Amino acid sequence: MRKRFVVWAAAFTLLLAGCAAGSDGAPQDTGTVTADPVVVRYGISNAWDALMPYNSVSGSNYARIIYDKIYDRLAYVHADGTLSPRAARSWKSVDDGYGIEFALDERFSFHDGTPVTAQNWVETFRLMTDPDCPMLGRDNFSVLAGTDENGYALSEHSVAAEAVDAYTLKLTFKNPTSPEDFLLDKNREFYVLPTHLLEGVASADLMDLDLWKAPVGSGPCKFVSELAGNQLILEANKAYPLGTPGFDRLVITVMDKSNLLTALISGDLDYYAFGGSVSADDAQVAEQNGLTVLRGTVPNTFFELMLNGASLPDARIRRAVELALDKELLCQHSTNGLGTVTDSSIPPTSPYAGEGSAAGRDVEAAKALLEEAGYDGRTYRLACTSNRAGLAALMQQNLADAGISISIETVDSATMFAGMSDGTYDMGIASHTPGPLPLWFVGTRLTENNNIFHVSDLSEYDVYIQRIQMETDPDAKQDLVQDILLEVNIGGEASKSGISPEELSALAAQAVGSPHVRLRGLMAIPPVAAGPDGNRPFFA
Repeated sequence: MRKRFVVWAAAFTLLLAGCAAGSDGAPQDTGTVTADPVVVRYGISNAWDALMPYNSVSGSNYARIIYDKIYDRLAYVHADGTLSPRAARSWKSVDDGYGIEFALDERFSFHDGTPVTAQNWVETFRLMTDPDCPMLGRDNFSVLAGTDENGYALSEHSVAAEAVDAYTLKLTFKNPTSPEDFLLDKNREFYVLPTHLLEGVASADLMDLDLWKAPVGSGPCKFVSELAGNQLILEANKAYPLGTPGFDRLVITVMDKSNLLTALISGDLDYYAFGGSVSADDAQVAEQNGLTVLRGTVPNTFFELMLNGASLPDARIRRAVELALDKELLCQHSTNGLGTVTDSSIPPTSPYAGEGSAAGRDVEAAKALLEEAGYDGRTYRLACTSNRAGLAALMQQNLADAGISISIETVDSATMFAGMSDGTYDMGIASHTPGPLPLWFVGTRLTENNNIFHVSDLSEYDVYIQRIQMETDPDAKQDLVQDILLEVNIGGEASKSGISPEELSALAAQAVGSPHVRLRGLMAIPPVAAGPDGNRPFFA
């Protein structure tokens, strides 16, 4: 239905002493006063696709890293899964676990000086759940009472977001939800908007406002200017209550990853936001030029090959794609040997991770599936960003070995995700920074509002996702990801259950594509025979 190749990777990472941001992106007050303005030059490998946080087609970290500087979220979520205050200074569970109250930090204000209150948060939630508002990622709001399964408000102002007082925000959920689970799962999706500047604006027109060309937020940085798709200039918010950033101006430039090391050594770049890693071969060069290189130990990047279920509707063809790929080779190429091939979007270090592994390469089996499915030799369009072009070329060679033809189109990240969403592309290569919960990926990719894999029937996924969302006991939640065997009636006997051998390929492909089962093997019993020779054909 979706990805057929995933890799978890750590990396050799460059650490720069001149960076004034914390490892979690939180600003840090350096306490240093200088006569000359401090300008930090910040590199990013892909452009953001919008400056309005609820209008991002990709929902990528390239966009979120911009939003985190201009806007505010309720909390900081650190790499180790711990939480610390941001817009909310504290939180507590209420109403027998169905509600969470957030005590907001009264010191926060928007960049125009207007205080940020609980009412701004409430109005943000109301606007984003309004059916007339063409926002993206609405399904994130579906956990709240007063919304339907897609995050639409059931009636005007029905979304269960309440300003208890000026600086206390209360959210009520459909199911018991701990503050920690909510923040770990959804915190990165919710930013407070300057709703005082949106008064009188029709919800249908919200995304077209000129405000989003020069946005006003409440975050640690203020907007200065933008050269769309290329450069964004921000300035420090000197009044930010959690500490003034250690710079006066931040210049964010889109830069190909291949130029990273050269730009750092030459002094053209001070910091590289994502993908700030070097190969083992380049590590020595970096160290010789005064850069500190550390080897990562925790998987921090998730690679996937996205498949369009509408243009590849046959599960046997999708399975053939998986079997044709030399995943170990692709992993080696992408991660310099620091990655792991896996069969799940759940990080291998997570307590929710299973012991599964992705299927090995089997070109002949892939060819057989293609023949069985009646593959007509059509050429599929694969989109990738420039820094994934080498990986795409390897995939193209792998697939050609099985007789699958693809053409490669190098585009920016926003174009790729938009093209996958509207069906322009058949395949796409993406990478993500993971979350610690089991639905960090699946829960936002297999929904009616963001069915980026074009799955024809989401009902089965909806059931599994809802069950996991509703389960509050960690052990029970782990049990919802199950190991299975497929029962095959190899003798065609009416007295036995199971699928026929002819149905096996398609069902196995479907099982491998399901996010909440792990296919471990087959179960079969041959017919009763007079002697060994009578059963031998069933074991051939």
